[in-house]
Amino acid sequence: MEILNYAFMQRALLAAVLVGITAPAIGIYLVQRRQALMGDGIGHVAMTGVGLGFLLSWSPVWMATVVSVLGAVLMELIRWYGRTRGDIALAMLFYGGMAGGVMFINLSPGGSNANLTSYLFGSLSTVSESDVTAICLLAAFVVLVTVGLRRQLFAVSQDEEFARVTGLPVRALNLLTAVTAAVTVTVAMRVVGLLLVSALMVVPVAAAQQLTRSFAATFAISVALGVSVTIGGTVTSYYQDVPPGATIVLLTIGAFILLSVLAAPLARRRARALAAAQSTADPAECKIPATRGVADEVGV
Repeated sequence: MEILNYAFMQRALLAAVLVGITAPAIGIYLVQRRQALMGDGIGHVAMTGVGLGFLLSWSPVWMATVVSVLGAVLMELIRWYGRTRGDIALAMLFYGGMAGGVMFINLSPGGSNANLTSYLFGSLSTVSESDVTAICLLAAFVVLVTVGLRRQLFAVSQDEEFARVTGLPVRALNLLTAVTAAVTVTVAMRVVGLLLVSALMVVPVAAAQQLTRSFAATFAISVALGVSVTIGGTVTSYYQDVPPGATIVLLTIGAFILLSVLAAPLARRRARALAAAQSTADPAECKIPATRGVADEVGV
């Protein structure tokens, strides 16, 4: 293929595959926790890291990782303790992060709006070898956490009180989820862009949920869909000369709409089968504790 003859496209495709894996892998836990927009907030904070990277002549990817991790931890602490004014504190954190990034980039030597745009919306031609190295290392961390601790993370995301009763370190796992989401944002920003990465975390998961009911199946389908749309969007961007981030997100939304249409008959059949089962079942047998499904999933 012609597209593979260019080194920058080889790097872009590798980065796209890693983004397609990592974004839905952590996104499934955020959706379960009803924190679908967390990635968007972290993306705002990560802009300060990008700006500091340019200002200090250090890797913007690594600096964005450090700043976004700190921001994610702060967001989680606000969620725990900022019960009354937490939304205001989060808004200040998000908008302050974006404003700080714009300011630092413009203060940096040679800073320009072009540099800012490539991080906000993604850019294929600017993915360097050092970026690929950082993305590979960060993606490995995300995969190890989301796959290796999937039972524990699922339990905490589904029902914190039940997870606490079973002896899981709920707060530590919540912090780990926030940190992993922050790392994922920096993995994805060179391909999708900081303003669009949240869509790639959430929409593939929502699309997979149209077809599946189990966690494992949703995880597998959302990751497969993520990889498909990131590769498809990257290739389309090369041949049609369109923005990669926007193309990937639009393909993801299109996949969601298509799967929703295809899943409608399946949902109706499931509803009829459930109604028939409930009409014939013994009422005593229907009184199953709500936490049992979580226990079966996490194996406790």
